Amino acid sequence: MNSLIFGPAIPPFAEAESPPPRSLGRFLGWAVKGAWPGILWATFWSAAAGSLEAVSATILGHVVDAATTANPVTALTDHWHLAAIFLGFYLVLRPLIFGLNTAAASVRIEPNLFPLILSRVHRWTMGQAVTFFDNDFAGRIAQKQMQTARAATDIVSGTIETVAFALASVVGSVALLMAINGWVSGLLVLWVTAYGLFIRGFLKRIRGASAGRAAARANVTGQIVDTVTNMKTVKLFAHAEHEDRAALEAMGSFRAKATEYGIISSWFRLALMALAGVLPVLLVGGTAALWMNDNATAGDIAAAGAISFRLAQMTGWVSFSLMSIFGNIGEVEDGISTLTPPYTLTDAPDAIDLPRSKGAVQFDGVTFAYGRRSGAGRGGVDGINLAIFPGEKIGVVGASGAGKSTLVSLLLRLYDAEQGRILIDGHDVRSVTQESLRRQIGMVTQETAMFNRTARDNILYGNPDATEDQMIAAARAAEAHDFILSLQDHQGRTGYDAYLGERGVKLSGGQRQRIALARAFLKDAPILVLDEATSALDSEVEASIQEALARVMQGKTVVAIAHRLSTIAEMDRIIVLDQGRIVEEGSHSELLARNGLYARYWNRQSGGFIGTDEKELA
Repeated sequence: MNSLIFGPAIPPFAEAESPPPRSLGRFLGWAVKGAWPGILWATFWSAAAGSLEAVSATILGHVVDAATTANPVTALTDHWHLAAIFLGFYLVLRPLIFGLNTAAASVRIEPNLFPLILSRVHRWTMGQAVTFFDNDFAGRIAQKQMQTARAATDIVSGTIETVAFALASVVGSVALLMAINGWVSGLLVLWVTAYGLFIRGFLKRIRGASAGRAAARANVTGQIVDTVTNMKTVKLFAHAEHEDRAALEAMGSFRAKATEYGIISSWFRLALMALAGVLPVLLVGGTAALWMNDNATAGDIAAAGAISFRLAQMTGWVSFSLMSIFGNIGEVEDGISTLTPPYTLTDAPDAIDLPRSKGAVQFDGVTFAYGRRSGAGRGGVDGINLAIFPGEKIGVVGASGAGKSTLVSLLLRLYDAEQGRILIDGHDVRSVTQESLRRQIGMVTQETAMFNRTARDNILYGNPDATEDQMIAAARAAEAHDFILSLQDHQGRTGYDAYLGERGVKLSGGQRQRIALARAFLKDAPILVLDEATSALDSEVEASIQEALARVMQGKTVVAIAHRLSTIAEMDRIIVLDQGRIVEEGSHSELLARNGLYARYWNRQSGGFIGTDEKELA
């Protein structure tokens, strides 16, 4: 029954089967694929509603002719069939068709098309490499997704509601006027042609101005979100005025683009009203001339007048709708340029899922530098050869910029090695899917990532299928359970149901790292990466967590990065990096006995941290 009233269903979250094209028409086809039955259904009823304008004018003409020729006393009985048509049309047929038109647009198109397009754009964006997100504002990317999906939805719904309706009205009007006189219908065709040329010329300018306005609006959002996200830093450095200037500069740019768009719109409106006023003069004047020569009736004049006034009135609505459509086209084109670049990091066509790993890791002649493709290669690693055995615990040390985090990023395939290869259990990481690779690796970083969700959600991110008992056990192991029970957010939610704030701002650094450790415990991956995992903890808490880490590390391959050398002194082997190369390796005692770079680090530590003077900063 619903499909008979509202039309075919539109799947609101259907996945796209291909990458998004970068041309406008093909992108829109990609965005709405699978929704065409519903779109065509809505288009049919919009056209049906538009055709009623000519039908209404035709009935009005017949009523006027009947009124001018019939005897008032017997008019109703003589023309009962016309009265029945009149009543049936206005009381039954017209409301029914307009109701079905509204239902198709409001129930099928608008609620389903936007999530369909947004979900496809969002999925594609999530698949981009980390460099895509590093090179842009998070707020700008989010704004572009919403803006593109909304604009594409408005293009489709506007085309259905306006173009289909207007075309059906014009075609019906031409047919009506042909019945009166071919010359009068020719005047309408001539006016429609002039109107089309006028629209075409103006809308090109509107399309470009809209794209510029959309880009400026997204920059404002990006700037404001960047400021709000880093508000604590803004306050600590007393830079509210600086941030205000940056925001006002972005707003000023948006204001200039919006003003440019407004000026074009104003001239458009003025010229449009002048052109619309020509239509009644042509149609009513032409039909009146025919009437004076006894070639048309009074009803024909009434019908032509009704059509001309309705089309002239519709001209403003149609033109503004077309202006909105072309404005949205500009926004979609701006979104396409931002959101649809091809992936720079992809799975191989024949990539397989990495089987449950035993934990053997091998770096074979691995070289990588950031930005080398743009001619500004810097940092990274150079010619790394390293074999890590299943279950082996490896510590990685080195000064800032030595290549420690790069080594881990390459293992996780956040970047691809420029030379050499990385193997896990003999599988080149480029031969397996990225998702299956990262499922095999648990990681706790120095900059702990938290979602503005509950404590429970943040811990379960390690394993969404874990039970409540497993989740609590992981929190206990990470020494997080007790402080989580004391949490309360601004809406009064407590314990594991309390929200942690954006990026976990309501927690201390140590609390964030303990939740991150609980998340890693719950993931239970065969390879564990610790990047300064206990750096934000005080000595007492760190000691208890080291015991928990020792338990979770049992049977796993561990790669631990640390500046606080005491945290890795018990590792099976320690790798020392300098300027992207392995310069020393061995156990803690072996490296101290060698009296090389590691020994210098150890001797220069203050409170357990590597010194950052002289060559260690290279």
